[in-house]
Amino acid sequence: MIRIVTDSACDLPDGIAETLGISIVPLYINLCGQSFIDIVEISRDEFYQRLPACEQVPTTSAPSPASFRKVYEQLVADGASDIISIHISTSLSRTIDSAREAAAMANHLPITVVDSDQLSLGAGYVVMAAARAAVEGKTKEEILNIISEVSKRTYVFAALETLHYLSKSGRMHVALARIGTILKIKPLLKMNRGKPEAERVRTNEGAVRRLMRLVEDLGPLEKLSLVHTYAYERIENLYQRAKHLFPETDDLPDIVSVSPVLGSHLGPGVIGFTAIIKES
Repeated sequence: MIRIVTDSACDLPDGIAETLGISIVPLYINLCGQSFIDIVEISRDEFYQRLPACEQVPTTSAPSPASFRKVYEQLVADGASDIISIHISTSLSRTIDSAREAAAMANHLPITVVDSDQLSLGAGYVVMAAARAAVEGKTKEEILNIISEVSKRTYVFAALETLHYLSKSGRMHVALARIGTILKIKPLLKMNRGKPEAERVRTNEGAVRRLMRLVEDLGPLEKLSLVHTYAYERIENLYQRAKHLFPETDDLPDIVSVSPVLGSHLGPGVIGFTAIIKES
């Protein structure tokens, strides 16, 4: 059996990891002088509720190679014939470096480490596609092809409420932080094929309109979901305005609260979409 491993920055919807047999290696968060294991020791809501009271911007760190190796070895002991370890884009995090180091140390184990070229639920889409293929009995080569193909068709668009956290984090592309600190605008982030990009919009309303236009311009969609950082009212309003954009196959789209480890860099109030375009 082929098993799938990922990290906590992939923002899988609740219950999916257990249903599809996905192993998640969590990142770490340093918040208000305390260290937490992402999602395990601090929930999404608790993190965002505590964030405004912290004098220092929170920091994050990748799992150690030893953490990955422990998971890999346990999966093989449990009967895994191959392991495919899929992670947040290397352009945004050092997590995949730890996974690669662990795989190199455990070179007797059948491990393939893959860059999702995505973040948040965009990476989650890739992970879910791989896990479903593994459950269906696909070969490793078939699953790797699926990962590549789904990743290329996956897009993340998000409007930030503030640039404070992004500009302080130092982890994401410096250009994304520079565009707003001088002009005092609302940044809109885009991600596809491992390349983070940004646009400038003037107002929250302008950001919502631009988010919707970006999704419309993608063409026919296979899947569309919503992501946010402790912005329940704003994301519900976005959903109501964007109902016409969702594929008819989506009875109820996923609305995912972004993990604290990404929220540390993005801050509260983020709203956005994750989309997969249909195969041409």
